[in-house]
Amino acid sequence: MKKEEYQKLVSEYTPKENKWKNAALSFFVGGLVGFIAELIALILQNSFGLEVTESYSWVCVIMIFFASFCTALGFFDNWVSKCKAGLFLPTTGFAHSVTSTALDYRKDGFITGLGSSFFKLAGSVILYGIISAFFLSILGVIIYG
Repeated sequence: MKKEEYQKLVSEYTPKENKWKNAALSFFVGGLVGFIAELIALILQNSFGLEVTESYSWVCVIMIFFASFCTALGFFDNWVSKCKAGLFLPTTGFAHSVTSTALDYRKDGFITGLGSSFFKLAGSVILYGIISAFFLSILGVIIYG
């Protein structure tokens, strides 16, 4: 079979995605997650008397715990496949990547499994986040003195 024939065959059987539907679903689900996070922050502020910044710190902790817990139970991957990028917000997505890597390598032991592979997926995010923060801070010092 020639390369062109193979590409034609692959394109025939590759499922087509509805990008507008996926974008709308991601927008709705991401907005729903943001609404739930804001609701939790308001509950923490009004019921427990927390300051605004402290309540948002707790919201981050709650969202990280929830994403990690759902990843450990096997729900998060199914939800992401249905809700697309709406659930894969930076906080929950980062927690999911760390937790899923830990789960994948747990059978190899604490040192060679978890210890050496914990940030395998999230390590690049940390690295490039630190590098970009470094260069942006230098740019900020140059621009604002």
